[in-house]
Amino acid sequence: MSKNNTEADVAFIQALAELLNSNELTELSVKREYGEDDSLEVRVVKQANIVTTQVAAAPMMAAPMAAPMMSSAPAASPAIEDPAQHPGAVTSPMVGTAYLAPEPGATPFVTVGATVAEGQTVLIIEAMKTMNHIPAPRAGTVKRVLVSDGTAVEYGAPLMIIE
Repeated sequence: MSKNNTEADVAFIQALAELLNSNELTELSVKREYGEDDSLEVRVVKQANIVTTQVAAAPMMAAPMAAPMMSSAPAASPAIEDPAQHPGAVTSPMVGTAYLAPEPGATPFVTVGATVAEGQTVLIIEAMKTMNHIPAPRAGTVKRVLVSDGTAVEYGAPLMIIE
């Protein structure tokens, strides 16, 4: 904080936090210069809740039928594990809005059960009005899609599982 304006700086930070909430922003960064050796640099970040959803209902119904053929221990662990810790997790490289299709109403880039090649676009994250194509980090099959179309994502948030 600046040396001479402590109360004003606190009010400024509170105003930034209110601006963040009222405009549904997730992050705000500001630097105020007061003089040569006096400045205030503020970064306000709001943590968003990550919503986990399944995109296709048919593969979910098929999974319980396949479970009796597998041993019970491995079948129980994926249900309770954190998707971000899964070795096949594709995580968000940035803060933005995730889109599963190239444009509204279009066919999604991938669906649960789809086979993907390494480097194939699996979704888009819009950040600062730029559409960033997110490639598959490895070849495999999409097992779960963890975000809905048009949802906000944070850096490092799991987007999908590819095995």
